[in-house]
Amino acid sequence: MYYQLHFRNKISSFTFLSYNHHIFLFYTFFSRTPDGISNPQASPSARKCQLVPSSNVNFSRNDQLEIDNVVLLNKKITSFIRCGDLDSAVRVFESVKVKNVITWNSILAGFSRKNGYAEEARQLFDKIPEPNVVSYNTMLACYWRNGDIGTAKGFFDRMPVKDVASWNTMISGFCRNGMMCEAEELFRVMPVRNEVTWNAMVAGYVECGELELALELFREAPVKGVIARTAIVTGYMRSGNTEMAEKMFQEMTGKSMVTWNTMISGYIENGRAEDGMKLVKEMMGSGIKVNDSTLSSLLLGCSNLSALKLGKQVHQHVVKSPLYLDMTVGTSLISMYSKCGVFEDAWKLFLEMPTKDVVTWNAMISGYAQHGESKKALSLFDEMKSKRIKPDWITFVGVLSACNHAGLVNLGIQYFEQMQSAYGVKPKPDHYTCMVDLLGRAGKLNEAVDLIRKMQFKPHIALFGSLLGACRIHRNLEVAEFAAKNLLALEPTNAAGYVQLANVYAAKNQWEGVSKVRKSMKENKVIKTPGYSWMEVGRVVHEFRSGDRLHPDIESIRMKLKDLERKMKLAGYVPDLSSSLHDVGEEQKEQLLLWHSEKLAIAFGLMKLPPGMPIRIFKNLRVCGDCHQATKVISAIENREIIVRDTTRFHHFKNGACSCGDYW
Repeated sequence: MYYQLHFRNKISSFTFLSYNHHIFLFYTFFSRTPDGISNPQASPSARKCQLVPSSNVNFSRNDQLEIDNVVLLNKKITSFIRCGDLDSAVRVFESVKVKNVITWNSILAGFSRKNGYAEEARQLFDKIPEPNVVSYNTMLACYWRNGDIGTAKGFFDRMPVKDVASWNTMISGFCRNGMMCEAEELFRVMPVRNEVTWNAMVAGYVECGELELALELFREAPVKGVIARTAIVTGYMRSGNTEMAEKMFQEMTGKSMVTWNTMISGYIENGRAEDGMKLVKEMMGSGIKVNDSTLSSLLLGCSNLSALKLGKQVHQHVVKSPLYLDMTVGTSLISMYSKCGVFEDAWKLFLEMPTKDVVTWNAMISGYAQHGESKKALSLFDEMKSKRIKPDWITFVGVLSACNHAGLVNLGIQYFEQMQSAYGVKPKPDHYTCMVDLLGRAGKLNEAVDLIRKMQFKPHIALFGSLLGACRIHRNLEVAEFAAKNLLALEPTNAAGYVQLANVYAAKNQWEGVSKVRKSMKENKVIKTPGYSWMEVGRVVHEFRSGDRLHPDIESIRMKLKDLERKMKLAGYVPDLSSSLHDVGEEQKEQLLLWHSEKLAIAFGLMKLPPGMPIRIFKNLRVCGDCHQATKVISAIENREIIVRDTTRFHHFKNGACSCGDYW
């Protein structure tokens, strides 16, 4: 869902970006010159009158020049603030001899839009001789932007004058903070609503996961514009209802860039990356230029499909566009190369990026962790801190993963404690999953169980899945049964829970237990997820399933595997029969292991790819012990680098060794 792969997704917050723009469209300086700020309904002559004491006072040419000068200086203030140069804006502001309300509002908006400047903004607001509704709205927005909800509520209640933008600012603020009860209370009593109001409420309910309430309000809305419709598309996509999202999308007469991006990202998040890519082509064919969000979604699709060649084509497009230096796109490219197994290119991009935020650093740290480069990941974390970039919760997921993949138990515990004490980051389920996996893989199963029991929130499926995986490694049946019982209580049809428990029984040669698990699966109508691997050759993605008989080159692949098996055994390879769950003879077990999906993919890669080219394989399940051992031997006898990405990490096989150090 929404969390991560762990890189920036602007699409996920599209609704608030959209309706916030509309809320302030008429009342802030962000998209208007100062002349249009003070009163959008006023005529030019009425606005000019605010600069003089009264309409019947005669003034000279010098007075007129001074008025024109104020207007010019107001525009300069606005221009500097738009560029993010608040210091220059302040210098111009201080040089203005005759300041009108527009002057004050312009500089107030500059302080308002910068996080952490609420106190300075309030001091400035208090100095305005005659604040108008724009002044009040700007200050109100400042409190919300700085997360000071209580002060915002009190300020709103005391405002002597309110317009529809004032109410909309409050409603959108409540929505952004998930306070939909408060938002609805205001919504019901506000004197006048406009389209922005309805958009804010509909989008707010979608953000909170209340799709039915969003739909109910959407039906009530007098005007159903593109923003509200896009919010509903988002809601459908998040709930997995792609058909209804498609229906709404197709019915829309006017589609914004956000609408297209919402559909593209929705497809990708629902495992339909190919449809997302088709929509990008349709979008470009309609004459709509892609932006950073489009490219980020497209690159995420490339990552999910492991479509490296398409990802490189996107990169080439980026290089030729103004988005080349965009931080969002750069971070997405780093993630794409990392997830497609080309980590050297990810690192090169990271070094070339002129500016990096915490998301960029997170992508690189997580990438190092996934590729088994734990020391480099932790070194990069230290460098990030030295540059005074504050780590967030995603940073620590990467750091703990790095400790996990290297078996650095004590260091992992230390980081877990520092995360809370030194950085004020509250542990999330992802952090606990990393810690349970770290302790479990190191054989500290009892400590892992104790950690689960001490958690302040309800354990989730991934926790017990990690514990089960550790039990298989250490053949601990007692803890495995505890983990499986809790996992299946949360999700009775979770095939992985049954399979992992059966693995532990099989590892201890308790075939009766394996039979009971299979019987339970049958009774609960649970279907085991078949293991499959895929790889890209040319522009075609080839998929292989265990025991595959459908691939057009299957006969040649099997012949190649038979030849490899002979060479491997001469090199000392002995099949790990414990990796087979079947209660059959040893010879049959060896045959079943030989047809595992990643071995079929490796044989195909050796047949089709030029000598010296790395073979990159992607797998939907964790690599088994026998395939891991076999791939090490193949990398040596064929003198070929083989890169395998399973569900938890990358394995780089080269010269008979693996980057994981046999710890995975």
